[in-house]
Amino acid sequence: MAEIQSLRDAVAGLIHDGDTVAMEGFTHLIPFAAGHEVIRQGITDLTLVRMTPDVIYDQLIGAGLVRKLVFSWGGNPGVGSLHRFRDAVENGWPRPLELDEHSHAGMANRYAAGAARLPFAVLRGYRGSDIGTRTGTVSTVVCPFTGEELAAVAAVSPDVTVIHAQQADQSGNVQLWGLPGVQKEAALAAARVLVTVEEVVERLEPRPGGVVVPGWVVDAVAVVPGGAHPSYASGYSRRDNDFYKAWDLIARDRTSFQQWIKENVLRDEPGKENAR
Repeated sequence: MAEIQSLRDAVAGLIHDGDTVAMEGFTHLIPFAAGHEVIRQGITDLTLVRMTPDVIYDQLIGAGLVRKLVFSWGGNPGVGSLHRFRDAVENGWPRPLELDEHSHAGMANRYAAGAARLPFAVLRGYRGSDIGTRTGTVSTVVCPFTGEELAAVAAVSPDVTVIHAQQADQSGNVQLWGLPGVQKEAALAAARVLVTVEEVVERLEPRPGGVVVPGWVVDAVAVVPGGAHPSYASGYSRRDNDFYKAWDLIARDRTSFQQWIKENVLRDEPGKENAR
């Protein structure tokens, strides 16, 4: 059964220097509060995995905590580039960043393989792309039944997966709903799982399209209302579009970025971060 803990204790107990960490959520339910707690605790030398790294990974990269990024798309959604990400790749600031880039289909299949405890996944993809020449995690296999050559991608098995969800019960069973991502697969693929939630309820009521992550998969649940801000939690909060636009200017300059982190992450209590 998952343990209900404070965000500070959950992050300290589950995420360690050098870990491979997946923070998943598609458009909404992005675990910003957990990412900010990682910054406060200075957990470093991380390999970050995410299908669509956006602002939270920009912040972690800019804070100098990331040595490698495994991903399939990166940007500030609806706005443009991730400037701290670009600075790390182009200029090595604040440290060089190793990249392992894939397609969305490739990343989804890598998580699925990890969840199934398989060494790799097979898909039709990557044809006409040079991605396979730039990573050791894409190869080819020949189907033993048809002789067809197919793409093979190495499984992703994070040390820790972090997600945000709407609800958990007292036993640590978690339910999320709205736009689905790969949260379930990422959780099942990981050795340890941390979930931040909007609230703990007595009983999870089935939701149309709802995804339940059972308590036996989850190590810790932290109650962090608004923990997805500036993204949103369907049924609980709205996306802060103004923040995403403001981030473009904040992140362009190293000094303004560092000042923002100092004022809005390092000085705040867990789960209370706000755009200013």
